[in-house]
Amino acid sequence: MSSAPAIVYYGDDFTGATDTLATAARAGLRAMLFLKRPDARRLDRAGPLDCIGIAGAARAMEPEEMRAELAPVGALFKALGARVLHYKTCSTFDSAPDIGSIGVAVQVLRGAVETPWAAILGGQPGLERYCLFGHLFAAAGAGGEVHRIDRHPTMSRHPVTPMHEADLRRHLALQGLADVRSLPYTAYADGALRERLDALLAARPNAVLFDLADDAQLAPIGEALWMQARAASLLAVGPSSVLQAIATRLAVQPPVPAAVAPARGPVLVLAGSLSPVTARQVAAAPSFETVWLDPARLLRPDAAMRATAAQQIAARLAAGRNVLACTRRPDEDAPAAGDPAQARRLARACAELLARVLALVPLRRVGVAGGDTSSHAVQALDAWGLSYQAALGPGTALCRLHSDARALDGVEIMLKGGQMGDADVFERLVRGDG
Repeated sequence: MSSAPAIVYYGDDFTGATDTLATAARAGLRAMLFLKRPDARRLDRAGPLDCIGIAGAARAMEPEEMRAELAPVGALFKALGARVLHYKTCSTFDSAPDIGSIGVAVQVLRGAVETPWAAILGGQPGLERYCLFGHLFAAAGAGGEVHRIDRHPTMSRHPVTPMHEADLRRHLALQGLADVRSLPYTAYADGALRERLDALLAARPNAVLFDLADDAQLAPIGEALWMQARAASLLAVGPSSVLQAIATRLAVQPPVPAAVAPARGPVLVLAGSLSPVTARQVAAAPSFETVWLDPARLLRPDAAMRATAAQQIAARLAAGRNVLACTRRPDEDAPAAGDPAQARRLARACAELLARVLALVPLRRVGVAGGDTSSHAVQALDAWGLSYQAALGPGTALCRLHSDARALDGVEIMLKGGQMGDADVFERLVRGDG
């Protein structure tokens, strides 16, 4: 590459990584999301970039797996000479000491930057996530009631990493990230942000948590972060609002938003998410034939069930019908927190199913719902990168798959977290914006 990118980010799951890719592209940054750590050949093929993303699955990993996953990311950041290393978390910060630990991520990546403290942005107002006085709040679906995160009807009962603490300082302390100081949003309005930040830094904390309650607060936060990053490279932790804030300080002309064209051919959506939001989206998708997948049968060691299901789905697609393959019926109650290992096995089984279907029938547009399912699904495909095409709604991007395999190169793919998207997002994936 001829020049260093401003930002390198690692997405702890694929849906979040594509949201950050979309955020960068909509801000006018030249951005590419790589599906694994890119080598010099891949970087040269991508051309000059302002923002380099790496899509990962650390959110579903145990601490030792995370250390092995993230150490090469830190090495790449140092080699590229970027200014900001962004560890992209889910906007709901769901994580735990033993799965997807944000504290472990900070410990591993801190050595790759020059600044001794990490910046943490709580909240992403565009997705109705808010952080006030260090406490996280989130809406229950687009336009839904806003709940404190430990009382959220879904996130408090997440099957892998349920959120039982709304104070992000306490939440992260349980993951080994002690001495996180809070910078309240009340410091932004009177122009005292830098002064208040300097006062906090005098105590040499491990991290500073920036409140974020409104998009208007992104500019002063971005100014403070970019000023620090220009002086010494910086580790920033949080959702896509990290990139939103920094992009306000980069003199780039945002592009005209692209429209989503109608699908050319049948569409497959694999809904591995078990959230009520996804369940409502499944119920509001009349353009699809629904195939109900039995999780217990998908998890059998014998792959015969997955092979049979793939053949049935491929036959419907080959006949020109859109197919929605789901692991939960809309009338079923959301599951309580269960076995994380079983949830990961189900995500991997769904990923194997998707790869089998695409090997049987050529498709030009697909969708995957569920953070862990999306991560494993893309990893199961023979692809190396994603570029942004258009928005299907808040937190829901349509991307282009880059692959050396002709059948996969150019496939349009939507990766959607369980909490993301409007009720008609699957319908819009078929009909576009028209």
